[in-house]
Amino acid sequence: MNPIELPSPNHAPRTGGAPVDVLVLHYTELPLQESLDILCDGAREHRVSSHYVLAEDGTIYRLVPEDRVAWHAGRSHWRGREALNATSVGIEIVNLHGDRHDYPPQQITALIDLCRTILEGNPAIVPRNVVGHSDIAPRRKIDPGLRFPWHELARAGIGLWPRPDARPVEGDIQAALQRFGYVSPLEVAPADIVMAFQRRYRANRVDGVADAETRALLADLLDQVGGAP
Repeated sequence: MNPIELPSPNHAPRTGGAPVDVLVLHYTELPLQESLDILCDGAREHRVSSHYVLAEDGTIYRLVPEDRVAWHAGRSHWRGREALNATSVGIEIVNLHGDRHDYPPQQITALIDLCRTILEGNPAIVPRNVVGHSDIAPRRKIDPGLRFPWHELARAGIGLWPRPDARPVEGDIQAALQRFGYVSPLEVAPADIVMAFQRRYRANRVDGVADAETRALLADLLDQVGGAP
């Protein structure tokens, strides 16, 4: 990995001593240069940044060192915690809309290499803490989108993917989703949490209905993490 250094002024120190334990993947929704301009603009009223930007041709730009806080997640929740910028690394992947546009193979190859490097340097990022923005901000965010190849990343050892033929999880689906990691802020309806899960793990049908297939996918993921919160 040989990133192009493009320092952004938009960052802060990591405080509190907690390890970096979450990797958040986004899409930019803007072309490369416009994305870089915004993420490196220190004069904006609401400044934003990410640790890395990944171009469509696989070129990697490093904007913020991993030992600093980048401002990419916004209001966010995962596994009982909030404000995840403090302990996360964020990657912005150039794509105009991940529900409509595929990610080029060379971009995904570069992303896998980048993620592996990040995971090696931050061993506290366990597989289920590799998340999309839509996982940690249900309803508010949809990136990296329905066309993002999560299954391909999981085959490369990055994140989790459900195995087929699991038995559906029984009981309260919201409690089961929370055991896996999804958190429901007060203003987010239960169906929005189910949809966030489906966007990630069943992109062919995102309807907010906790049907048997959705419950089976969740059951297998809980089995992979031992059911622990």
